[in-house]
Amino acid sequence: MNPSIKISQIFITILCALQSSFGLAQQNEKVEIMLVGFAHLSQMQNGTEAASMFNPKKQQELEKITAKIAQFKPDAIMVELTPQEQQWADSLYQLYQNDKLDLKKFENGAGETYQVGFRLANKLKLDHVYGIDFKSSTSQNLLKEGNHFEYFQEQLKKLQQTSKPLGKQVMENSLSLYDFTKKINEPDMLNLSYRAVFNYPAYVQNGDFNKDGINYRALNPEEKRYAGAEYISLFFDRNIKIYSNILNTQLKTGSKRIYVMMGQAHIGILKDLLEDNPNYEIVDALAYLD
Repeated sequence: MNPSIKISQIFITILCALQSSFGLAQQNEKVEIMLVGFAHLSQMQNGTEAASMFNPKKQQELEKITAKIAQFKPDAIMVELTPQEQQWADSLYQLYQNDKLDLKKFENGAGETYQVGFRLANKLKLDHVYGIDFKSSTSQNLLKEGNHFEYFQEQLKKLQQTSKPLGKQVMENSLSLYDFTKKINEPDMLNLSYRAVFNYPAYVQNGDFNKDGINYRALNPEEKRYAGAEYISLFFDRNIKIYSNILNTQLKTGSKRIYVMMGQAHIGILKDLLEDNPNYEIVDALAYLD
């Protein structure tokens, strides 16, 4: 055999092996990310013992949720606080770690950020809980009228008729908080929320915003023509900034296994954005909330 041919074959074999290894390395470098949507737990309390997030039954259920998610072993936990609140969140979390924070006496201490986020970080011995929210609330009643408004109303009604009875059962202790959280993260429920916020409002044209709605602003004639699209844009604006905060927090921390917990209505759009990013791989939350 010609020595030069043999050397070439060896070189090609080594090159192929390197390319294969490099390809695997690239694949392994994908950031794994799990997203779990919550109903805002502090808002589910109605003053009764059954609805309190601090009653023993609810605390056991919150511990179960936390233990299940802990099996994912995230190295970063991202919650519905803003990056601007990070220093405050760090101080608060340090108090929690040292058992010096009484969540019963803390405003919104019943909320999922603290009941699950802080609990999970402490269980995994992580030093931080990262805020990735962008504060820009919008109410569902902001869009008040327009051509084909009934399409938006019907979709919103479907969502409310499905979610409200479930929330009531949790408050009455006839449905466990664990099963409820699992239920609202199922594809059908995520799709209901997604369509109500990011799809069906686009049917509405020649409409207007409700002056009593959160984040009201007067629409000009062109915006009124596309009132439903303007409504969607408010939600999209907030979520694309949350997405940007996720990306940049990951770059800053170098984390490879991220757990994100947000209000349930955020999950569908964030999943869409992250699935389109080749640097990320979505981890199915239901595989852990079994």
